[in-house]
Amino acid sequence: MSAMTETSTSLKEPVRIDIIILSFAKNAELREMTETCLDSLLASESAQEIQFDIIVVESNHEAPVYPQAGVRTLYLPPPFNYHRYMNEGIKLTSGEYVAICNNDLYFHKGWATALLNAFATDAELYSASPACSRHHPINGFPLESGLYQGYRVLKEVSGWCLLFKRSMLEITGMLDERFYFWYADDDYARTLQKHGLKHVLVTSSVVDHLDSKTLKTHTSVRQRLMTKRAKYDFEEKWGDKGAFYLFRKRFKLYLQIPLYYVGLKKKR
Repeated sequence: MSAMTETSTSLKEPVRIDIIILSFAKNAELREMTETCLDSLLASESAQEIQFDIIVVESNHEAPVYPQAGVRTLYLPPPFNYHRYMNEGIKLTSGEYVAICNNDLYFHKGWATALLNAFATDAELYSASPACSRHHPINGFPLESGLYQGYRVLKEVSGWCLLFKRSMLEITGMLDERFYFWYADDDYARTLQKHGLKHVLVTSSVVDHLDSKTLKTHTSVRQRLMTKRAKYDFEEKWGDKGAFYLFRKRFKLYLQIPLYYVGLKKKR
């Protein structure tokens, strides 16, 4: 009986997780950040237990493909759109579980196993996030302290790394491409909440979110404009603001663009 159990265990197929990572390796430092992310990911789990199908969507079309085993490099036409790029990566995969990830991450050993264990013990669970050892403990979520259900961004929802059942998309549809960077995680969380789909933070799963160097390649003016545009799109979809209010806010924003660039308008 023992020999038969061992044989059946050895023949068990590994669980497949499709992972979509967005990268903009415009210089050596940013390329190294993506390489570190991939290396830590591939070293984090046993290939006999978990198989990663990894797609890196690389915005720098001059950058070479990533050489790590099991990694595909996808070059998509500009302009950059976080949700559109993620959607295109998702369409090229077919596994039961999908993870959408930033490239400024460091994956700790067993992070995926801990998330899969949460799904295995709760049939109602559709989405989960790992904890960050730099962020969550100082915000009231100690590591190894259990599961936390909720939809708060930077709390239960770690927008830099989200793992969900592919079947979730049959309910929610694909990611909303109006949100090309900012408010993407807010829209994800609000969509789960709208459909009553359970999400948890798993504090035994650890994926550290490092400081984003890609974001800092944009000027502060461009960051502000992108943030404001996304805010108004979010309010239009989820808020109670009228069409005239939002038109006025967008119109005012674009009128102020020259003032930001000449320094006559402060960036708050």
